[in-house]
Amino acid sequence: MEAQFSHLPVMVREVVELLLPVPTGLIVDCTVGGGGHAAALLDARPDWSLLGIDRDADAVAAARDRLAGHGTRARVVHGRFEELGDVVARHGEGERVMGILMDLGVSSAQLDRGDRGFSYRHDAPLDMRMDARQELTAADVVNTYDEADLARIIAHHGEERYARRIARAVVAARPLHSTRQLAEVVRDAIPAAARRRGGKHPARRTFQAIRMEVNRELPNLAAGLDESVHLLGPGGRVLVLAYHSLEDRQVKRAFARWAGEDDEPPPGRLPVEPRARRQPLVRVLTRRPRRPGAEEVAANPRARSARLRAAERLDVATGARP
Repeated sequence: MEAQFSHLPVMVREVVELLLPVPTGLIVDCTVGGGGHAAALLDARPDWSLLGIDRDADAVAAARDRLAGHGTRARVVHGRFEELGDVVARHGEGERVMGILMDLGVSSAQLDRGDRGFSYRHDAPLDMRMDARQELTAADVVNTYDEADLARIIAHHGEERYARRIARAVVAARPLHSTRQLAEVVRDAIPAAARRRGGKHPARRTFQAIRMEVNRELPNLAAGLDESVHLLGPGGRVLVLAYHSLEDRQVKRAFARWAGEDDEPPPGRLPVEPRARRQPLVRVLTRRPRRPGAEEVAANPRARSARLRAAERLDVATGARP
């Protein structure tokens, strides 16, 4: 299974470096994928154990194969990181959580498996589910959402300037059944001059937007982040690798809020206490996100957009580092 879910992990050296100082305990890899980050972390510290989580059953099987040599130090389960607290309670065996890693977005293995429907480069059914157990698929989004909702999703999640034109064209072309059909409709909806600019496929942003909607990536990230900071022991660290500006901004705002540097309340929440009276939960370790080096980008072009942020849990009683 590992060979079928081959995924080159991004910024492994930086991830290990940022987690090395944490005390002995459990590391939770919330998006374990093929197990690349997890294996590097287990190799780096023999006193750590690791719980790997993934919503993709293929990734779970691949990670179990990859980490089998670490014996009982590694456990990999099928789950969702927006349910992080429940998953850790069920499978963490009571160990203190000292590190949490989230590697967001879609993996190379998912993109390269044409039958999964993630990519405009392969002709496949409109699926895009990371977790095959869920009901909502890309076909549902494309064929049942009204034009206004489609335009909103494509504009927000894809940051696509021609979202309204694309949504109108998709509705007019229904029903659409394959990734090739969708890619062609999107391409034809974008003005020819715009298609020639940038050198990237004109459907790229729309496919990204629909995938994010199918998998509820932004709401799930918010839920997972909120769970993560409360699971960490003092001195523990949470790391997030984001590949999309919307995700990175969400992580940046969450870290600032935890550090007592942002008074704006989360959506749907009551206003927080004024900054002077708030006790910080974390120390932000990355004022600017770390980025992959030129050598890594040359070897793995999909790493180009990666942004790595980290925060360290403070001792709540003192507001200081442990």
